Amino acid sequence: MKIDGLKFCVIGGGIGGLASALALRQRGADVTLLEQAPALTEVGAGLQISENGMCVLRALGVEGQSVGQKSDGTVIRDYRKGRVISRLPGPLAGPTFYFHRADLLNLLHEAARKAGVAIRLGARVTALRKHPNEAEIVLETGERIRTECAVAADGGRSIIRPTLNGPERPEFTHQVAWRATIPWQLGPDAITASLSMGPGRHVVTYPLRDQSMMNIVAVEERSDWREEGWKLKGDPDDLRARFAGFGGPVRDILSKVAEVKLWALFLRPVAQSWQNGRLVLLGDAAHPTLPFMAQGACLALEDAWALVRSFDDQSGVTSALAAYETTRRPRAQQVVAAAGANAHNFHLRGPARLAAQCALMVAGGQLSRRFEWIYSHDVTA
Repeated sequence: MKIDGLKFCVIGGGIGGLASALALRQRGADVTLLEQAPALTEVGAGLQISENGMCVLRALGVEGQSVGQKSDGTVIRDYRKGRVISRLPGPLAGPTFYFHRADLLNLLHEAARKAGVAIRLGARVTALRKHPNEAEIVLETGERIRTECAVAADGGRSIIRPTLNGPERPEFTHQVAWRATIPWQLGPDAITASLSMGPGRHVVTYPLRDQSMMNIVAVEERSDWREEGWKLKGDPDDLRARFAGFGGPVRDILSKVAEVKLWALFLRPVAQSWQNGRLVLLGDAAHPTLPFMAQGACLALEDAWALVRSFDDQSGVTSALAAYETTRRPRAQQVVAAAGANAHNFHLRGPARLAAQCALMVAGGQLSRRFEWIYSHDVTA
């Protein structure tokens, strides 16, 4: 099915929303993107894009390497003194890149704007209705927009997802992530991520922006937190107190944190229904994932390309959206499950932690290859 001139409305100006809007426009669609924020500001911090996401950026003509840091692999450390347990090479499929989220969003936004996507800021969607041959989007202002296909890429707390799946109650995972960035000078060392694993908690760090900034994600198990959100203000001294047992490089890095955000990790299942023939979910709106495989942004990029590709082999919008859901659901379920399993692996205690460390010391490189099925997936092929 040719989509030249077909009207699409994308809800959400994140990575998945901008990528899907760009991909649709490059095929000739008439695309409007609605973002509820009044301006595109520098929000969020670091993210990792592995080869399965990078291949989509290349196919879209977005040269992400210009603002990303090419990874040389991951260093696994014990938490007490920062002792190196293992050095894991990068995926065989291709290198991972470290991005500041704002930098990648800026690249996608500029590419979408130049391609002719109509981007509307301050456009808050309150409802979406399906009609026989179109979808109707209702804005907070009362304005109604008719479109032949609506793409909901409005994140893990999507207000559109209940339209297809009804009300849902997310499950608190009893894990909270602290997120921060600090000024940094890497020096001559290789550009690597560092994973320090302790009982019930872990810390991940990696450089951003030409090694001038260090990204920090510190995750701990706790039950005294209930507020869902990813940019709640935290206390740097409280962060340091909760990770006081960590030594080596982590101690030095945490000592420099001046501002930190809290992110309580809630879990929603992969959506039972992704589309209704005129409305379709994409990215975290369809399959929110825990951050322990660093695949949230990559899955959204895969979705964007797969959605557009689904129109190539189908005769109408309804059949194309059904094909997209059928293609993407198994992949999303498998990656989400892998991320959930890593949440346990990072926080082992007692003998189990010692056994895992021994395994990493002996065969860390080989063990890291068990996730090649994630990184080698090329949705553009």
